[in-house]
Amino acid sequence: MKVLKNLNLIDGSGDFVENGMMVVEGTKIMEIGKNDTNFPANAEIVDMKGYTVLPGLIDSHVHLGGNGDPNMEIAMLKDLLPTATLKAYVNARSDLLAGFTTIRTMGDRGFLDVALKKAAEKGLVDGPRMKVSGQALSMTGGHGDMWLAPGITYSGFGVIADGVDELRKAARYQLKMGADFIKLMATGGVMSEGDEPGSPQFNEDEMRAAIEEAHKAGKKAAAHAQGTKGIKNAIRAGIDSIEHGIFLDDEAIQLMKKKGVFLVATLSAVFNIKKHGKGAGIPDYAVRKVEEIMDQHIDSFTRAYKAGVKIAMGTDAATPFNKHGRNAQELELMVKAGVKPTDAIMSATKWGAELLEMDDVVGTLEPGKEADIIAVDGNPLEDITLLKNVKFVMKAGRIYKFD
Repeated sequence: MKVLKNLNLIDGSGDFVENGMMVVEGTKIMEIGKNDTNFPANAEIVDMKGYTVLPGLIDSHVHLGGNGDPNMEIAMLKDLLPTATLKAYVNARSDLLAGFTTIRTMGDRGFLDVALKKAAEKGLVDGPRMKVSGQALSMTGGHGDMWLAPGITYSGFGVIADGVDELRKAARYQLKMGADFIKLMATGGVMSEGDEPGSPQFNEDEMRAAIEEAHKAGKKAAAHAQGTKGIKNAIRAGIDSIEHGIFLDDEAIQLMKKKGVFLVATLSAVFNIKKHGKGAGIPDYAVRKVEEIMDQHIDSFTRAYKAGVKIAMGTDAATPFNKHGRNAQELELMVKAGVKPTDAIMSATKWGAELLEMDDVVGTLEPGKEADIIAVDGNPLEDITLLKNVKFVMKAGRIYKFD
């Protein structure tokens, strides 16, 4: 039994409670109370130094196979799959030590995310809790289908499928291989050379086939969706979350709100490309696209948030200069875009857990839930950037970091 004493508390409901304590036994939170609460004499006392304790954070959109390389496609081509898997372990551990005790992967090579999740669950490696997509589904020539000369074969982070039957089969295969949800490319994107963010890709009926397979298995589906038409296609097809959501109009926002579709905006991806630019080695086409869409991205996110669309925090970690372990930058950008600090924290705790269907396990601090706990020096409701310097990390009752 561990007793965490001398702490302040943000339990996931948004309230700030001073002078608290927590009792952890095994992997579970057993009790939360005031510092003067009685406890067994043989308990291990952990002095939390007056730090503010929060639920372990959740990043709902990462790619484990990369870590901020300026040209992701070249980096992926160079690495052997075993090398990429080793890097993925390092990246996942960086997320954990930064306070992100749960992550959702959004497309990686060769099911390395599935393998890493199983290894962590078996205790073979240290890592966060994981919800994994396996390989993303993309159409021929779409976002995720790298342009390569005809004589070159390469299995990237996506599976190419066209038409209803191929989409249904591709989704079933991902589920067979251990995917927790299905990732679909509904539109073009920034980091693909041959398309534009606003262009729709999969048709509504194609996406519906894959989404039906996920839902039949009791699982969810997420859509990379940046352009307005592709966003609406995905929503009408039954999608559970929209990733990026750059060109949201009022109709799309109302559809999302009505159907309970989450928005995972990934502001960090666009911000870092704009910040570092072509001089840092980022492809010209990616920088050009970001310059064209950045203001619209922030505006869409802000309007969706104010309208009451459900939001979950996600970084798109792996995109240029968007590094694992620096995930809390997203929370800072969300607050700068007009999100209340309380809501930013909820998007990375309670609401993120709801999206991942893990809210019975993590996302809030309360008796009976898993002891995934972090701490910072100060009150992040007053300064959200404190979450960029997490002092204490506990996952399932085990302390991984304590500065």
